[in-house]
Amino acid sequence: MSSLTDKLVKERLPQHIAIIMDGNGRWAEKRFLGRINGHRRGIEAARDTVEFCRELGIGYLTLYTFSKENWSRPAVEVNALMEMLEQHLKSELPKMMKNNIRFKAIGNQKELSDNVQKTIEDTEEKTRNNDGMVLSLALSYGGRSEIVEAAKKIALEVKQGNIDLDDVDEVAFARHLYTADIPDPDLLIRTSGEFRISNFLLWQVAYTEIYVTDVLWPDFNRQHLVDALLDFQNRERRFGLTREQLRVGS
Repeated sequence: MSSLTDKLVKERLPQHIAIIMDGNGRWAEKRFLGRINGHRRGIEAARDTVEFCRELGIGYLTLYTFSKENWSRPAVEVNALMEMLEQHLKSELPKMMKNNIRFKAIGNQKELSDNVQKTIEDTEEKTRNNDGMVLSLALSYGGRSEIVEAAKKIALEVKQGNIDLDDVDEVAFARHLYTADIPDPDLLIRTSGEFRISNFLLWQVAYTEIYVTDVLWPDFNRQHLVDALLDFQNRERRFGLTREQLRVGS
């Protein structure tokens, strides 16, 4: 690994990183470019981030790619985003296979076009046995909708007698989320300086460390990720306990 990572403590790296990739449009506007150019540059930043996380040995990476609210954007922009997504998944598949990355999509995929759904299904199927890193893209995703869907699934199971109401707890609820088979994020990074969760992984980030940077997503690079990781490693994660309790436990 390069000198860029010399100060990182491998044993204290987060197992799961989630990123709100914000600022593509502002990046383009500052350069008097169309918003779609900003999204194209954002894809390049995402590609490099995935590669770097794999090199670091990060087990799980979740990228907030397209929210349910994004459907309200101009049709030209939405269509371009969907086309870029489809092309990106197809072009990156060989690299995912080479780097042992399993792909997963979270969100309401039924709202996506048939072509995009098929590409997602193909990519998930072809990478399902890879176990080096899980790359999740949140597509047509909304945290509140995810929670509502999980509640409906549990209610149906209770109604059908498959689960007792008294057995519904946080663990049982989490099993009905899109992220049922992956751990909650240890670190959430948000670019562009906005201090919002934006309906992203609302259940899962209950005890996640949050890092905000003013850098617009298309400019986000490996040094910026290292900065976030160093900040994370200086945090004391207590999960509701006192410092004294942590010292006793260690």
